[in-house]
Amino acid sequence: MIKRNRLVQTFCDIAKIDSPSGEEEAMAKDLSSRLESLGFTTMRDNYGNLVATDGRPNPILLSAHLDTVEPGRGIKPSVEGDKIVSDGTTILGGDCKAGVSAILEALESIMEDGVEFHPVELAFTREEEIGLVGARNLDFSLITAKEAIVFDGEGPVSQITASSPTYIGFDIEITGRAAHAGVEPEKGLSSIRIASEIITRLPQGRLDETTTVNVGTIEGGTVRNAVPESTTVKGEFRSTNLENLDELRVHITDAVHEVAKLFPEATIDNHFHVEFETYTLTDDDPATMRVKETLRGLGLEPTMKSSGEGTDGNVFRLNGISSVVVGMADHGMHTVREYVTIPDLVDAAHLCEALLRVE
Repeated sequence: MIKRNRLVQTFCDIAKIDSPSGEEEAMAKDLSSRLESLGFTTMRDNYGNLVATDGRPNPILLSAHLDTVEPGRGIKPSVEGDKIVSDGTTILGGDCKAGVSAILEALESIMEDGVEFHPVELAFTREEEIGLVGARNLDFSLITAKEAIVFDGEGPVSQITASSPTYIGFDIEITGRAAHAGVEPEKGLSSIRIASEIITRLPQGRLDETTTVNVGTIEGGTVRNAVPESTTVKGEFRSTNLENLDELRVHITDAVHEVAKLFPEATIDNHFHVEFETYTLTDDDPATMRVKETLRGLGLEPTMKSSGEGTDGNVFRLNGISSVVVGMADHGMHTVREYVTIPDLVDAAHLCEALLRVE
């Protein structure tokens, strides 16, 4: 039986474990201990991802990630009515510890009840928040499942991520020429000035329903009285439309070439890198069918919602695993106003349990 109080306590306990991206070791050790006490064999791959199994063939894969965004140190969760909140100085860490706690509660409930359950594998990844890095470095030889349910969506568990875009990051590196800004500025060539010329030629924001572009950081210069020699511009664009992605690649490349002609003495390099690739769920997708049927069995009507974000589900699909991302009761992700709704968290645990129970 799913126990609300135990579930809430588990969430609050793991929320207090600092695990910003790249610093997930304490979280991984705590989770390994919990899983081993439930009879699972745990493994760490070379990247530090945590994989667990009950050793049986043809398992279902349950997954969530270990890391959180900043400010995520010294989190102090508290219960206010039907919500779990932080003290307002940090995030809560519901992304993705709500997902982790729902999985743990489902496993505890099944073991406690002594019922028959489907074979299960578990994958808890590192550094999801900085570009699905853990999943992209996951040792898939440790995974045998063909279907995965990823607890990493916003909102109630009945909300399924229907589609996710391809994400392409770009870095533009500009080298000009340094000079003293007050003594001989005419001898300098400002890399920041060149960067601004490029940026003004780039689209920004939402271009259509499925396509966005953003320049996220500009890093350049050393001191205010020196003409800046080096500047790096970092940005991204996302879309489920492959033609749009190709056009944006061309647009950015053309903008760089156009500005390079205006400043022939500068060196400008641009690089593109794909962080994750698009998918759109279909009605005959195995994991989608399984989740929808199970939700309806719990009296929850599944809703399909497109997302502009990527999750480990994108990576699992690239590796031949039918994957579905479901909500985990979290709201206001990545902000100090983040909160988890307890009834929805209980529903997430119920879904996880129902997916595993053999009727």
